[in-house]
Amino acid sequence: MSAPRGQAASPFRQPKAVWAVAFACVISFMGIGLVDPILPALAESLDATPSQVSLLFSSYLIVTAVAMLFVGWVSSRIGAKRTLVTGLAVIVVFAALAGATGSINGIVGFRAGWGLGNALFIATSLAVIVASASGGFSGAIILYETALGLGIAVGPLLGGELGGISWRGPFFGVAALMAVALIATLAFVPDLPRPKRVTSPLAPLKALRHRGLLTMGIMALLYNWGFFTMLGYAPYPMELDAHELGLVFTGWGLLVAAFSVFFAPRLQARYGTAPVLYANLLGLAVVMAVIAAGVTDPTTVIVAVVVSGAFIGVNNTLTTQAVMLVSPVERPVASSAYGFLRFIGGGLAPYVAGKLADATDLSVPFYLGAATFLLAIPVLASGHRLLGRAETDPGEAAPVSPTLTPVGTPAATGASPVVVAVGAHHEAAAVVDAAARLARDTSSLLEVVHVRQTAVIEEQAADTETDAEAEAAVTAHLDRLGGLGVAATGQILTGVGDHAAAGRALARHAAEVGARTIAVGRSPRGPLTQFADGSFTSALTHAATCTVVLVDPDEEPRPLTVRSLTELRAEPR
Repeated sequence: MSAPRGQAASPFRQPKAVWAVAFACVISFMGIGLVDPILPALAESLDATPSQVSLLFSSYLIVTAVAMLFVGWVSSRIGAKRTLVTGLAVIVVFAALAGATGSINGIVGFRAGWGLGNALFIATSLAVIVASASGGFSGAIILYETALGLGIAVGPLLGGELGGISWRGPFFGVAALMAVALIATLAFVPDLPRPKRVTSPLAPLKALRHRGLLTMGIMALLYNWGFFTMLGYAPYPMELDAHELGLVFTGWGLLVAAFSVFFAPRLQARYGTAPVLYANLLGLAVVMAVIAAGVTDPTTVIVAVVVSGAFIGVNNTLTTQAVMLVSPVERPVASSAYGFLRFIGGGLAPYVAGKLADATDLSVPFYLGAATFLLAIPVLASGHRLLGRAETDPGEAAPVSPTLTPVGTPAATGASPVVVAVGAHHEAAAVVDAAARLARDTSSLLEVVHVRQTAVIEEQAADTETDAEAEAAVTAHLDRLGGLGVAATGQILTGVGDHAAAGRALARHAAEVGARTIAVGRSPRGPLTQFADGSFTSALTHAATCTVVLVDPDEEPRPLTVRSLTELRAEPR
């Protein structure tokens, strides 16, 4: 059912189930950054060395890594909601136990249990949000991305505030907040259907036999080695208290969130995935080398860590999308395999860094981190051809490149249709009807292209619609148009993560069918996102060989050009 014409559907108009899981996501994403501000306090209060304290990261991440291999199997057997609830319950118990213990070994052990709960939670949270969403799947993804950014940015701030009271504060704080999320999830999230096929627990390991997935996984391992070396050891040379450390890492988190959501897609669309990752990894290597060389100067370390947030935000977004592009296996399996290698690198790095720091000096772990960033570049280059082909040639059996599936009666050759692109949101019917008037005015056939995107965020990938739901949406449009006497046919455009690639794919299709005009409506994600460089609409406008117009139900069609895209981005609505 569509919203009233001219009234945009709010992306945040979601059921309580979505809000419950989104709240839990915020707390979960706080988990890593939350402990950074209290690392020096932990070492002092528990009479532990930095290398001992670093095991908080190692135990958490290594258990998360191993668990990632099995969470798909668990979820396929007991269902997404039960997996989610189990993960939340495990986090509540082990976070509380970590706060209650009085030894560093106890905290390290309980953080391992926390890592198990985290794996169960993060592997299913995106899928549950998408499955429970209403008001448009785009709105659910916006909510998830917002939760991700908020958790990364606020985690260190909350950790610093609670850590200023006691080092136990962040642990008890997470336990209390996750308990609230657990109760809300039990109360509001409905039971979800189990997958028709049980996933094998060995599937992620078998998937690593594929060269593209293995290459990207090793690159992510090296990247995370450097990343968690910085996260685990940078607080010590800063010589700040818990509150001040919280502010520093909040600044870092804000840059991570901003560059992940807003800048990474634009850079990807302009320069391509691989070139951006090469430059990004080189930039991270330089930042780590600066930290190593200036490890005795707190100001240098503080500035370098905050600046690194920009590179990390870009890398987190593009690496996951690259994995999905080159992987020939099912997306959940690819996510689990990639997550395993990624978290293994993050878990081993703090342990090795601690041993190196104890045996030499504090600069050596950072120099090693810089070296792993540099080593990731030739590893990525070894899969450059695979990644480039997956991005630019959807016809070469790349299973996750944008694809078009016909629905209804195919258009006659030489029909010169008006093509309208719509997604699964409240305004879809109004947009199609507006495009139908344009087709009628030009005596053209109307081709309805339903854009179905797989959401790719961090190491997760989730389909926003099933095949049957997407086909039903197109069929509903065609039936309604038939009742109005409008000749129409349909297509389903399926893409993964990279919105720009889907836009370019639609432009190619429009050229092949000799389209007269391509029409798009306004996105519930808002003008800044819809018309930004790297967006579906922007890529479509740049690549199309025919006119592209923006249709509003109550306004005249507006041609889209480079200039109008800039003007539309600045609009308040």
